[in-house]
Amino acid sequence: MWTPLSKKDNLMNDVFKFMLDLEEPWKLADIEYDPQEEAWHLFIDFERGALFACPHCGAPCKAYDAEKKQWRHLDIWKWKTYLHARVPRTDCKQCNKITLIPVKWSRPLSHFTLDFETWAMRLMAEMPVNAAARELREHDTRMWRIFHHYVNRAMTELDVSLVRRIAIDETSSRRGHRYITLFMDVDTKTVLFATEGKGKDTLARFNQYLLQKGVESAQIQEICCDMSPAFIRGIEEQFPAAEMTFDKFHVMKMVNEAVDEVRKAEQKEEPGLKRTKYLWLKNKTNLKAEQRDTLESLKDKNLKTGRAYRLKLAMQELWTTPHVFADVYLREWLGWARRSQLGAMMDLAKTVKQHEEGILRWFHSRMTNGLLEGINGLVQAAKRKARGYRNVHNLIAMVYMTANKHRLPALAAHRP
Repeated sequence: MWTPLSKKDNLMNDVFKFMLDLEEPWKLADIEYDPQEEAWHLFIDFERGALFACPHCGAPCKAYDAEKKQWRHLDIWKWKTYLHARVPRTDCKQCNKITLIPVKWSRPLSHFTLDFETWAMRLMAEMPVNAAARELREHDTRMWRIFHHYVNRAMTELDVSLVRRIAIDETSSRRGHRYITLFMDVDTKTVLFATEGKGKDTLARFNQYLLQKGVESAQIQEICCDMSPAFIRGIEEQFPAAEMTFDKFHVMKMVNEAVDEVRKAEQKEEPGLKRTKYLWLKNKTNLKAEQRDTLESLKDKNLKTGRAYRLKLAMQELWTTPHVFADVYLREWLGWARRSQLGAMMDLAKTVKQHEEGILRWFHSRMTNGLLEGINGLVQAAKRKARGYRNVHNLIAMVYMTANKHRLPALAAHRP
């Protein structure tokens, strides 16, 4: 049973009025407490004959009808708080429009006040949505609606008119080889677009996104990606004017994989190579003293893995070569790899040769996917912490929040 507060309790009324910051013609009409639900119910109303500005033309209008509405507000002390109001509908004689008057404490169609949504967004930016929902004592589905509204609004307001250079990478959305592809503006370090899949269709969707923003495909001058045939075909079809840079970290990943293939094949004859995988893959400076000693002793032997390792070190030197000599250096490396008689390194040489132009493009563009890889790590950590997301749309929204929360005005504002 609800307990109305005494009208004589002026101090309590003043406290609630101050918290609500109401403006004329709105007033706090009543306050009730529900001990069973442990909740405050604040009733807002207006005087009969009060005038409201028409939302369309601004003309003062009298309310001829009202609709009862309720909103969840910020908790007051430890109790839930709800606002109740008769929201007026006006029939404007100047513009001949019947309109439900918007209220300043909530956005249209929302069941929460702006103050509640502000606090909810702050919590969801720092913890999993499910955890924020438990903290706020609300269902997580309602929290996701708030989250999507403000993230979508922020992304809609994003200015992409000056975008010229793009980095592309994919990240897993769930088990079973399910992915989303991210597109980042390299210069502003902003994730512009994320979409399900990792095929060439993702490039078509990104191109459509840019067109909707008023950006022609010819404006994109540089694109950095891995050597995925699907990405390459998509770029050639959708962004034919763009130069392609193949991510140098992806190149080195391929080199490491080839070295490990050689090691796994050779360890059948050389038992000392077992459990040494990371000795060959890590940078020498990241190894412990004991690991470095083991590597040195193995390297001095006439091992195929040692030859593959030296090819890896030589490829690392490519990125510090002056750009005027880079093409000569890479051709010499390709010759060495082809003559190595190491199947995995010879296959790698063929792949590198096929993508030689895009690899050497790095010396002009200096573009990598390093930042996107870092964002992928943050996204995967958030996904594990949340124990997965209900659908891919939730994951994409979380990507935008994780990557862009310090760059999007609608997410950084004090109030949504």
